[in-house]
Formats: sequence, C-alpha cells, structure tokens
Amino acid sequence: MDQYLVADAVDLKEASKIEIVSLMDNNIDFLSSINRKEVKSLWHLTKEQYRQERAKTHTELPFAEHGFSMLVRIFNNQESWSILFDTGVSSNGVIINAKRMGIDLSEVSYIVLSHGHYDHFGGLQAIVKAVNKIDLPIITHENMVKRRGNASLSGNIKEYPLFPNLKQLTPANIINTKKPYLIANDLACITGEIPRKTTFEKGLTQNKIYGENSWKTDLLVMDDRALVINIKDKGLVIISGCAHAGIINTIRYAQQITGLTNVYAILGGFHLAGKEFEKRIEPTMEELKVIKPELIVPSHCTGWRALISIAQAFPNDFVYNSVGNIYQFE
Repeated sequence: MDQYLVADAVDLKEASKIEIVSLMDNNIDFLSSINRKEVKSLWHLTKEQYRQERAKTHTELPFAEHGFSMLVRIFNNQESWSILFDTGVSSNGVIINAKRMGIDLSEVSYIVLSHGHYDHFGGLQAIVKAVNKIDLPIITHENMVKRRGNASLSGNIKEYPLFPNLKQLTPANIINTKKPYLIANDLACITGEIPRKTTFEKGLTQNKIYGENSWKTDLLVMDDRALVINIKDKGLVIISGCAHAGIINTIRYAQQITGLTNVYAILGGFHLAGKEFEKRIEPTMEELKVIKPELIVPSHCTGWRALISIAQAFPNDFVYNSVGNIYQFE
C-alpha cells in the first residue's frame, strides 16, 4: 500500500529484477555497438524475431524528439509493476513509439512525472486515455500545474505549454508529494524535493514560474524529483528527468533517504548542456568518480560535451542512450 512519508527516510524493498525501456529521448541509434551485457538495443535484441514481429504488427521504427520517457518494469518474486517515468514532449510521441515497440501501455501501474516542464508531460493527457484505468495514480508536485517559462537576456518571457487540468486527466488520480513517496509495494521511491547541497549545481537562472500575480525566478525548480529502485545485490538504480536539482544532489539524496550507499546505475537527463551548465561538467565528473556507479546513461538534456566527458572518464560504464534501448538488471 502506498505510504506518504513525513520523515525523509524510507524503507525501500529490494527488487529481484528491473527492466527499463527508453520510450522517448533526444537520440536514436540502432547501429552502434553496446559494450554492456545488461543493455540491448531494440534492434539488436531481437534480430530476425523482431523483423518477423514487425512484419505482422509494426510498420515503422520508433523516433526521437526533445523529450524524455522511460517505462520501468519492477519484479520481485511473483509480483510485477510498470511505472511510466515522464511522457515526452509531443502529444502522441510516446504512444506511437510504444506501439512500434510492441508495448501495450495498459500495463502501466503508475505515471511519475519528474518535474513540470512540458518536454516531460507533453504526452500525459493522451497516455492517460491509452492506459485507461480508473484512479490511475499520477505522482506529481503542486508546482507542476503552475505557469512556467524562460526569460531571454532582454527580459522577455517565453511561456511554456500549460500542464493539463484535472478534467483532461480524468479518470486518473493526481497525488501531489513533496516528501519521499513509496509506490509499487515499496519497491520504488519518488525522492520528493531534493535538497541543494553542492556548491556548483546552482539551478536555472533564466527559469520562470508564475505565482501571486507575477513571474518569479524559479532558480531551484523545487518540483524536480527522481525515481529510485534498489536492485538486489547491486544497489541503487536512479532515474532522473532533467536533474534540475543537480545530478550529484540527486544521487546524494537518494543515498540519504534509502540509507544505501552503493549506486549501481544512473540514467536520465543530467542537464549539463549550455554555457552556464558546461562549467559544471568537471566538478560533476569528480563527484561521479567518488560515487563510482557501474553504469552511467546520460540522456536528454545532458549535452554532447558532457556525454564526451563521461564517455572518456568512464569508458567501461558509459552507455549512449537511444530510443529503443532496453536495460535489464537482475
């Protein structure tokens, strides 16, 4: 049963197996080799089997867009859960990709949104209809429904698309959380608001949020959260959307609330793209060397300079994410 936790500490159960499918990301690559046995491309995974199935049910390959979505399947003994983490930027991109990958979205038990920027909730309304479950839990933060935007150097604000209203999300059930929140019979945890402790992860200076009849600087993006799972005998698997809290802050908080120090895998956006954020690449690399994850999958908003840095610093642990990648941990 879901439990809203007043204290930060959580009792996160061990999962015996995790499977993560990259449904949407900025990149797609079915040609490059992958040097990790836990990771397979949709194309490499099935070879002739995939081609045969595609001939029956699929007409096209999945595609990429500037958005993010991962389907997380968690297994423990006889139980299994499916969590959709973010929903991409377009209204139907994730739905199209799921269909082309042979995935039935009705398997989704929970939708978890990392934060309230449109490239992470763009497909939410259509996906709720596709899942078609009464009281489908959508785990959010109260700030996600607020108007958001970005200020130019001249001060003009470009407003982002609005979050869907409750009527548009019927019959789903919105659950707002600020504290860590356990789901899937305590096999997964949404971090809630992440404390900012590092000296170099300084937030988004041009980011804006509307409140009290005016636009305000949303430097810290406090609705930013991550999904955390504990895979048996390996450690934490941490999935971020954009890591506006900072990927190091995110990892450290996941360790803090679970009481587990070993980090096995980090996947998702690290938000190290752009001149302001590229200054954070080097200190991020130094902290990652201390944390020593065994698998690093920077995605979405990480940026090519950070990707190259991570690949060079962690040649055996880095995986270039692609739409259609499948990660299997057990």
